[in-house]
Amino acid sequence: MTAAAPVGTSPDASDVGAIPADVDVSTLSRDELIAHNLKVVEAHFHNENPESIDKAIALYGPDIVWEAPNRGQVYTDPAQVREAYMAIFRTVHFNRAITLRRFATETHVFDDQLCDLTVVGDEMPNLGFPPGARISMRLVHCFEMKDGKIAREIAYEMSRPYGGPTDFDSVPAGSPVEEFPDGPHFADLPPIRFDDRKS
Repeated sequence: MTAAAPVGTSPDASDVGAIPADVDVSTLSRDELIAHNLKVVEAHFHNENPESIDKAIALYGPDIVWEAPNRGQVYTDPAQVREAYMAIFRTVHFNRAITLRRFATETHVFDDQLCDLTVVGDEMPNLGFPPGARISMRLVHCFEMKDGKIAREIAYEMSRPYGGPTDFDSVPAGSPVEEFPDGPHFADLPPIRFDDRKS
């Protein structure tokens, strides 16, 4: 749902958003495959916007499954996935996104973000918040990777009322932060409370 800042072993800033070329992943070492998987997901996130969503979808494999289990949504047709994204763009606007952690294996990429969102429409089925509401969303992605592409994207969208009793998260010190000046509540963003405890 967001273009997150580079994390871990993802590509350097000059390469963020570049669409990885088709690669015969059978020729890659374990470390190269993990780096490739991170690069694919980074490019996917970077292109999750109305202008370049087709580039994000191009990183899916032929049998893509896209799930949003907290809202009861499952899509297996790239055209349906594209329309679901466009509905998301028409429904929520980001104020801030914090990438808490991202890591990969040869077959999966895990990404954990904390998002400050404002609801501006009503096209996300079962979102549970009306236009005008402000949401604190813990957005966790699990990507299954196959043959260098995304085979399954699961977005666990845990939406909580902003400032409510469940709006409480541990934010590791140094977590990459992306702010969106055009966000409806951008001017109201509070300082980030980083957790300085050692893991």
